[in-house]
Amino acid sequence: MDITSLRQEYTQRGLRKEDLDADPLEQLKQWMQATIDAKLLEPNAASLATATKDGIPSVRTILIKNLSADGIDFFTNSESRKGREISENPHVALVIPWIPLERQVIIQGIVSKLSEAITETYAHKRPRQSQLSTWASQQSRPIPSREPLEEGLKTAETRFKDGPIPVPPYWAGYRITPTWVEFWQGRPSRLHDRFAYQRNSPNEAWSLQRLSP
Repeated sequence: MDITSLRQEYTQRGLRKEDLDADPLEQLKQWMQATIDAKLLEPNAASLATATKDGIPSVRTILIKNLSADGIDFFTNSESRKGREISENPHVALVIPWIPLERQVIIQGIVSKLSEAITETYAHKRPRQSQLSTWASQQSRPIPSREPLEEGLKTAETRFKDGPIPVPPYWAGYRITPTWVEFWQGRPSRLHDRFAYQRNSPNEAWSLQRLSP
């Protein structure tokens, strides 16, 4: 297999500094809405990179569940690999690749846990089968086959029957408070447009600069 000749010329649009919102989270909302309007598959999917306290990285795909002026929210098993690494090292990075729109967003920031009330509100909005699966899976733990998952699901179905499903004690919401947000727009001849917002704390104003591609 030779993939050295694979090429894609980006021609859809450009990006100017004056077109960007002063707040990167507002700009992210605009791009997210454009992605939803374009009916892309899983428009809220993103790759989340975490690291241990020793700096050993890992990455996986998550689903962003809320964007606000305070940050970017997602939910997961706090005992999973990413949950354990976040507890050791709250510094994370996020990549959102909207390839059909020739766009990418890179985010760096600090993660903190959301309140139990916020977590419960979201948890009870999930499909019932998703709630049951959360009880059935010990995320990231080795298992010999699919049988423990199937048995775990049956146990949860029997336990909760048709009643409400409580939120497992290990399931949590997290918020990324960005310190760096970069917007990338493809352009012809690999002379892409890149703009980076940066600040060191939530009390600072955002600075915005163009980066060389």
